[in-house]
Amino acid sequence: MIKTDRLSLIMLLFMVVTLASCSSDDEEELMGNWVELGSFEGVPRSDAVAFTIGNYAYVGTGYDGVEDERLKDFWRYNAEKDFWTQVAPFEGVARNGAVAFGAADKGYVTTGYDGVDKLNDTWEYDAGSNTWTQKSNFPASGRYGAVAFSMNNKGYVGTGYDGNILKDFWEYSPASDSWQQIVSIGGKKRRDAVAFTIDEKAYVCLGSDNGQYLDDMWEYDAANDSWNQKRDIGMDANEDESYDDEYEIVGVNAVAFTMNGFAYITTGGPGAPGARTWEYNPDSDVWDELGNFEGSPRYEAVAFTIENKPYVTTGRSSGYYFDDVWTFNPDEEQDEND
Repeated sequence: MIKTDRLSLIMLLFMVVTLASCSSDDEEELMGNWVELGSFEGVPRSDAVAFTIGNYAYVGTGYDGVEDERLKDFWRYNAEKDFWTQVAPFEGVARNGAVAFGAADKGYVTTGYDGVDKLNDTWEYDAGSNTWTQKSNFPASGRYGAVAFSMNNKGYVGTGYDGNILKDFWEYSPASDSWQQIVSIGGKKRRDAVAFTIDEKAYVCLGSDNGQYLDDMWEYDAANDSWNQKRDIGMDANEDESYDDEYEIVGVNAVAFTMNGFAYITTGGPGAPGARTWEYNPDSDVWDELGNFEGSPRYEAVAFTIENKPYVTTGRSSGYYFDDVWTFNPDEEQDEND
């Protein structure tokens, strides 16, 4: 009887170890590796803006939660040398929650919040002369929490919050320094969403409307001035499709970037700041989860791409404000020791 009990116990332990081993082997390693670079050399901040001109990125404005002040300093990033240089400060009022875009070899900053007023002034940065020039005001209501993107040397700004949540969109022409209204995004109004462009099409998703996290996604065709709804991105939104429908990408204050014809969304999140990273294939209209962002989970970071290489920096989580800088390779296995 004792020998039988011992044999049964040995067999049970063997089965547990075997099952654990099989379970471990079956777990799929998520692709995508984040690598930390040298720190952003300005003060840590959240809700800043970023744009690129040539092979340089520019990051500025935002909110310094430590000193409880809004900022107007601007910094240029040399990705080749991993080096930041301070440039001429932004000449509008200090602000957070603005948007920015690069077009026609210039950088543009508009909208935002200065702690009292919701803003609609527009400023152009000339990297060659290191100067800021005020341009025609964004013609709609002052706001923050909007999105912006650029295509064909024009800028586009829309959605956001002016006391009410919005869905209007506007096109800016640097050549004529003029704005014109385009068709509004489909679906619901939204704030704190993300936007990105791939192959002459723009995409807007995420954000919230009156406390609801939105799971619809829209593609903008500038040639036809039209929005086309894509697959929804929320939990169980695509249960009849052949791919994993258990993902949930919804949330607010995330960042997006593009490289090699794909788009990526990371940080932000619903309820609490997150670190999950998602890759979007516009040909199949499918998202895949990749390796988590390896910095602290955060809201209100900025992202940009230089020579097809992405960067994420700044942001906040609760009372912590960040100045770390991260780059990402979606084709490498995740290595937490980088």
